[in-house]
Amino acid sequence: MITADNITSHEFIGLNTEIVKSTNPQVIGLNGRIINETKSMFTINTEDGVKSIAKSTNSWKFSIENKNVVVEGTKITKRSFDRLGVKA
Repeated sequence: MITADNITSHEFIGLNTEIVKSTNPQVIGLNGRIINETKSMFTINTEDGVKSIAKSTNSWKFSIENKNVVVEGTKITKRSFDRLGVKA
């Protein structure tokens, strides 16, 4: 189960997110559901279509257990199975 304490070690696909801080001011406030994830990018389904956004240059807000959790992108720039501790 995803909690505010262990979110960085879980799968992000399917979660809703919003960019709250970025080196690119044009993407702040962008929100939607994560539909794919690579080592360095999230693919997000937004109201304006599908967007691929770099993880490391942004801070991401997730709502977990009715709490907003902000995760620095630099802390999640790994492939999902590396974060999960799975051996490939």
